[in-house]
Amino acid sequence: MGSLEKARELLREFPVVDGHNDLPWALREQVRYDLDARDIATDQSAHLHTDLARLRAGGVGAQYWSVYVRSDLPDAVPATLEQIDCVRQLIARYPQTLAPALTAADMEAARSQGRIASLMGAEGGHSIANSLATLRALSALGVRYMTLTHNDNVDWADSATDEPGVGGLSAFGREVVREMNREGMLVDLSHVAATTMRDALDASEAPVIFSHSSSRAVCDHPRNIPDDVLERLPSNGGMAMVTFVPKFVLQAAVDWTAAADENMREHGFHHLATTPEAMKVHRAFEERAPRPVATVSTVADHLDHMREVAGVDHIGIGGDYDGTAFTPDGLSDVSGYPNLIAELLARGWSKPDLAKLTWQNAVRVLGAAEDVARGLQATRGPSNATIESLDG
Repeated sequence: MGSLEKARELLREFPVVDGHNDLPWALREQVRYDLDARDIATDQSAHLHTDLARLRAGGVGAQYWSVYVRSDLPDAVPATLEQIDCVRQLIARYPQTLAPALTAADMEAARSQGRIASLMGAEGGHSIANSLATLRALSALGVRYMTLTHNDNVDWADSATDEPGVGGLSAFGREVVREMNREGMLVDLSHVAATTMRDALDASEAPVIFSHSSSRAVCDHPRNIPDDVLERLPSNGGMAMVTFVPKFVLQAAVDWTAAADENMREHGFHHLATTPEAMKVHRAFEERAPRPVATVSTVADHLDHMREVAGVDHIGIGGDYDGTAFTPDGLSDVSGYPNLIAELLARGWSKPDLAKLTWQNAVRVLGAAEDVARGLQATRGPSNATIESLDG
């Protein structure tokens, strides 16, 4: 049996828990949530990285659907609610394939039923508008993690790709982390500054995650995780889920991406836009300046390093599909995960280690956050602190 066949066999038993997929935002941008126009029960390869058949082919057993909204939207909270509604519509529309999931037990139940556990993660603290009550409302609606920032700072936390604001987490930012712990929401440290990562690890009473980040030692980009932070994951119990985005995993792509982003802005587009018009601009730029190409091996290099530094119990996968314009060769869409597992098998990764990478670590971390939340709810009530009262 070849490595690819062994990979598929392993994924039938221990499917992928992917930490981050931006399908809801792509559906908002492309068709304003018209699910008939993007019926993912049919082949959507012309428009999306994701559809049900390709999720099956990729061996995906659980997906954190991102309910991301742009940080410059003036109406971030209602837009986040629309994203949550989109995920709920998807689950209701495809009940034979997608199973609603809030807990580690729900994930295991979905696996036993042969369905894909569908969880939600909010991407960016702007989605709570400096309100702990709004945070709790998102939790009540089923959001199981929140990324503390996106590409821009929030009032209480610094982003990896913005100028330093509060120097990591403010006092209110630490209260956000405490309240997330109490709610059983995973604190997601993708996108945040290294100072914020360290402050959040100091503040969190529960395991944290990086839903889609790679190694800064392998590719020196501020979106990636420094080794000193990876080294802290074992004592915290959390995990780092490697991302596939070429501009974060391939050093040669960093400079190219900076030029491509500037080209997008010069043409009047947000640099993250993936609409058909925006992609035309991207493709024209690429014809003039061919982009460096990441591969499955590029991503595996990150996982090798992250396993060495953090340990195999503290790593996972978060592809960022439908949230990136470009993908590595061999990982072009959600059907590609077996190619990565085959590469790791060829590098000598054992089946027990791969089972932790794909399924077991993510289930354990969510379950641990639930355990912490039960303990905290027994000892303290909801926080009604405000940013004004804590940060002045």
